[in-house]
Amino acid sequence: MQERNSETPGDVLLLELPEVERLFSPGLLRLALLAAAALALLLALRLLESPGEKYATQQARVGDLVVTVTATGPLQPTEQVDVGSELSGTLRSVDVGFNDTVHAGQVLARLDTTRLEAQTLQAKASLESAQAAVSGARASEEEARSQLARLREVREISGGKVPSRQEFAAAESAATRAGGAVRIAEAAVAQAKATLEVQQADLARAVIHSPIDGVVLAATARPGQTVAASLQAPVLFTLAGDLRHLVLALAVDEADVGRVREGQTARFSVDAWPGRTFTGRVQQVHFGAHTQAGVVSYETLVAVDNPDLLLRPGMTATAEIEVQHDEQVLLAPNAALRFDPPEHEADSRGGVLARLFPSKHRFDVNEAAARDAAPHVWLLREGRPHRMAVETGGSDGAWTEIRGEGLGAGAQLVVDTAGARG
Repeated sequence: MQERNSETPGDVLLLELPEVERLFSPGLLRLALLAAAALALLLALRLLESPGEKYATQQARVGDLVVTVTATGPLQPTEQVDVGSELSGTLRSVDVGFNDTVHAGQVLARLDTTRLEAQTLQAKASLESAQAAVSGARASEEEARSQLARLREVREISGGKVPSRQEFAAAESAATRAGGAVRIAEAAVAQAKATLEVQQADLARAVIHSPIDGVVLAATARPGQTVAASLQAPVLFTLAGDLRHLVLALAVDEADVGRVREGQTARFSVDAWPGRTFTGRVQQVHFGAHTQAGVVSYETLVAVDNPDLLLRPGMTATAEIEVQHDEQVLLAPNAALRFDPPEHEADSRGGVLARLFPSKHRFDVNEAAARDAAPHVWLLREGRPHRMAVETGGSDGAWTEIRGEGLGAGAQLVVDTAGARG
């Protein structure tokens, strides 16, 4: 034995195996091996019989599906006009202010007209002078033509002896010049009339009138204020049309605009009235796009009735446009369409051998089918999920319309796992 201890550990083991065989008979050795195999099989069966995943389910139901498109935008008047002054001058009076109700033709403000009135009087005097000049020119023309007529008569009586050709030609020229003077005087009258009309128009524009029936939204004019209208008319008033009717200008995303149509119902809310919902109807969808920060949207106008004047121009509204309404269709929760069972549960569908000896490649046929991109749901039957392909319809963000053979209201659709393997 001392010599065996001097050998390597492997050599010692080889030398001692005959002693083990002498200690245990062949029958006892086989019995020990069978007991170990039975214990391993028992452990494997207990492992296979242990409970699998528990699943959270939700029933499919039949109901109405309302699909909406969400967008935001400001409220605007149906008609808005900026009123300014075409003339430069000093405001003598301002007759309206903020929130005042005005009517078409009503006086809003007046400019000082002292200078304009003087220019109008001057234009009138120029017209009268031109008209007098026309009278004098016509009198001169008549005199020249009378003189020409007498000379023509004398010439006929004298047989062409008198007057001389030179005198007769001078008389004809004088008559022609007199006619030209009349036409010049008449043109001067027309010019004077035009100047007077311009001065009268400026005098009329010195009084600023409302072009529409509505409400004053903004009034920047003040008495004594100097108005300079050199390049463009300065805005003195902003008027809105009837505020009992407004327009909601929504910015609809390019991904949703294809489903928006004229006549669809829109429901919206504003921060000024929390918990209250207002309604409107899509009036127009613009073809022109607006791009801001890389986001493309299309302006959609919604007609809104505002009989109580609760809504005001400029309020920002969040609206939902009803683009689809289906009645009594089969609905599934969106979570059921997104759910796929864990990988080890997919393997369990292959049976006991599949669980003990998993596939060498993870992407087997069952798992590939479970991960197919086609719409599908998982039905819970006998505690295990079963895949079923479906056709999907509209969705409101929480529920989606589905169609599939054998599907009906009350079907248990798996939406999530409720516990891990024990």
